[in-house]
Amino acid sequence: MDDVDGVLADVQHRHHVSPERLEVIRTVVDKLVKLASIDTNVDDLRVAVSALGELVDASTLFAQWRGVPKLAVFGSARTSADSPLYEMARGLSAAMAERGWMTVSGAGPGIMEASAMGAGRTHTLGVNIDLPFEQFANQFIDAETMLVAMQHFFTRKVAMTRPSNAFAIFPGGLGTMDETFEVLTLLHTGKSSPAPVVLMDAPDGTFWRQWTHFVEHAITADGYIDEQDLCLVRPCATVDEAVTEIERFYSNYRRFEVVDGRALVGVARTPDASQLDEMAIRLPVFARGGPPRLDDEHTISFEFDGRNFVNLRLLIDLINTWR
Repeated sequence: MDDVDGVLADVQHRHHVSPERLEVIRTVVDKLVKLASIDTNVDDLRVAVSALGELVDASTLFAQWRGVPKLAVFGSARTSADSPLYEMARGLSAAMAERGWMTVSGAGPGIMEASAMGAGRTHTLGVNIDLPFEQFANQFIDAETMLVAMQHFFTRKVAMTRPSNAFAIFPGGLGTMDETFEVLTLLHTGKSSPAPVVLMDAPDGTFWRQWTHFVEHAITADGYIDEQDLCLVRPCATVDEAVTEIERFYSNYRRFEVVDGRALVGVARTPDASQLDEMAIRLPVFARGGPPRLDDEHTISFEFDGRNFVNLRLLIDLINTWR
């Protein structure tokens, strides 16, 4: 441990890191030292090291744009340029770029290419996956300064979902389904900050209608999730619908965090007493520990047990109706 303390002292001296950051670094170094004493498969060690490196690379890239809202776009790499879905992806990212948003793209062809084209090189962050087929960085990504490459799908999903403030999901295959359920799981369990999810399809498309039918008649009907859980997504058949949904989500709602067992919900407009009463009546789960209150004119607080993130989404929807 003397060696660990020496490394940390050198890090602190060279980089003037905060005590909180130094403690995180200590945890990482401690685990690396522990690995040296365990008879672990060397391939497992390589995966751990490469995964950590990929997450650090992604964090380094995204840190430059921390204050800029981001739309993560998922969809098939096989969508052709003459597909209406391709044009929708291009149009959505272009519309969001006009509003100051960046697009987080998988950097490959198909929907990823279309979204990067729409947002433009200065408004697209690419998170590529190394595959022997189908996946290569498209020409609309600034590969020198706006792209990071991954070996692992799980690190790629973390890199794309963690910093994103909204999600647009177009029809796709196994990878897109994996990303869809990953996003919904993160939102459902509170492992990701509340965010709007728009399911994009052409007006005459049936992809998400069939997906919803499966969710309702298999997953929901068999009791694996609740009926209201689908409030986490919004099907959209036009770019305008998607933009409206994303902007509506942030029209009054601003932020969410939990501190010492209390939820703190930031709002742009100060609610009045009747609106707080409405919240307690409509969502009594958030009034069990006492009525919701204003900690300041832009923060609603109430007891929160670390669950009920679907009800939190319903609360955000309610807050956004307040004028």
